[in-house]
Amino acid sequence: MNNEKEPLDPLEWTREDFERSIPRARRLRIVAGKLQPGDVAALRRFVGLTQEKFAEALGISVHTLRNWEQDRVTPDGPGLALLRIAARNPDVIKANLSWAA
Repeated sequence: MNNEKEPLDPLEWTREDFERSIPRARRLRIVAGKLQPGDVAALRRFVGLTQEKFAEALGISVHTLRNWEQDRVTPDGPGLALLRIAARNPDVIKANLSWAA
């Protein structure tokens, strides 16, 4: 029986992978720093972290992340740079989380 969380082929995507994925155009737009509503939340899901873990990995408060995700505040400066890095290389963000612990 095939477990959807562990594909037989490492190149095969699971349903969970598809649910987390974001369109290439959206990812490239985030990398370029041109955020649109919903991008921060989509990026966090793409990275595969909870709000708490994503905020910790970025070195920001959960409150700040929630404001970004709910489009109450638009990230700029260092925050925007961190999001661009996360979009470019999500594994760096996950590795930073382990270093932050």
